[in-house]
Amino acid sequence: MKKLVALFLAAMMLLSVCALAEAPEGYPEVNPDIDFGGKTLKIHCWYDMVRSAEPTDEEAALYAYQDWLQETYNVKVEWTVDYAWDTSITALSEFVANPGDELAIYTMPLDFISAALTQNLLMPWNGLVDLTAEKWNQPALEFMTIADKTMAVFSGGLEPREVVFFNKTLLEEANIDPDYIYDLQANGQWTWDAMIDLFAKVQKDRDGDGTVDLWASSGDGSDLALGAMANNGAAFYRLDENGDIVVSVNEEAAIEALEFVQKIRSNYFRHAQTDAEGNTENWDYFKLGFPAGDFVFRFGQSYEGFNGDREMNVEGFEWGCVAFPTGPRQAAGDHKTIVSDNLVCIPNVYKNGEEKMIAFFWDQWSNPTPGYEDDDEGWIGNKYNFTDDRAVEETYAMLREPEHGIRDYYIFLGGKNDTLGPDLIWPIDSQPAAALVESILPIFQARADDFNNK
Repeated sequence: MKKLVALFLAAMMLLSVCALAEAPEGYPEVNPDIDFGGKTLKIHCWYDMVRSAEPTDEEAALYAYQDWLQETYNVKVEWTVDYAWDTSITALSEFVANPGDELAIYTMPLDFISAALTQNLLMPWNGLVDLTAEKWNQPALEFMTIADKTMAVFSGGLEPREVVFFNKTLLEEANIDPDYIYDLQANGQWTWDAMIDLFAKVQKDRDGDGTVDLWASSGDGSDLALGAMANNGAAFYRLDENGDIVVSVNEEAAIEALEFVQKIRSNYFRHAQTDAEGNTENWDYFKLGFPAGDFVFRFGQSYEGFNGDREMNVEGFEWGCVAFPTGPRQAAGDHKTIVSDNLVCIPNVYKNGEEKMIAFFWDQWSNPTPGYEDDDEGWIGNKYNFTDDRAVEETYAMLREPEHGIRDYYIFLGGKNDTLGPDLIWPIDSQPAAALVESILPIFQARADDFNNK
């Protein structure tokens, strides 16, 4: 009898284990070899991911899935905001130097990925997850693959970067229908020449004193330069077949793009102004100047409009958004945005298979929400709250697709304010583009050599 009871209890325990191992419908199959043993997996970041107190149906489904993952694999996920955007590399470096027994993932801005690579702070993802899976953003993976080693991952669509915003009210005052610009984009006619034509029509001396007081454009000079380069088939740096960074800012397409930037800045760009007392506006005057109506078109990045906490989102201010127009060396309608998404990294400290557990769990954690895999509009969120439908459904929807992402390897050498600003973008007005590029080539080459040697 005791033997029968023991067999019965053993069978019940086995059934219980099997029942626990069964995934709910639509969830990924359970991997019985993964058990974190109750440990905590910390996801280090500079921004928070707080659960909504009043979740939508999709958010509730996501939270349920995340809770199931933690329970199934006996792990507690802790999203930790313990560094700022510009101190992320310091935080990662300090962790690698003294990791203790913590299981960790670090999210890294692309601006600091160079230091992470040259300091050997990252562990390759190859062999840890299926990098060919559809959910991984392939332009980001290709960008982070050096010598056949993929050093960081990113899932989901691209975040569009370089775009052109426009003041709809000021366009209408100039008898230009804002939809006309969207139509140019939709028909493959949104080009450099088309934009310059609009600039000439909207720029005005409204009070007749001989001085322009409504400028055609303004914005971040770096975004203007980056957008022009990306949309003329050019790049500041490229990666050659050996995996080395090579200087390409002196190519004809790049010089042409920089000359276009100079044309805009010389004729149609509101620069920081100086008053009678000699006080010059701050470099970011354009952030408030755009909704104030100082100029019509603004060069910037998409988050500056589609994030509700930005200066553009002023009550009553109506704006639209199109991609950066294409140059003469770019196929009509093939608008580009430079890949610059935040990357997910595994610190280079694990030796006993822990990296496989961490990678496996992130692979599961970053899956589309079960039941919403076919939701092609989940990325929209609250974007309709800020602008018109065409900005969301045409511009943003287009630029987030992988074929519109372009790689420029300057970011492997440091952020744009370190590698491009002081030598090229900030002094762009100082001399002809070809002469300026010629003068800075030794500096650009030295940066590439330094990275390649490391």
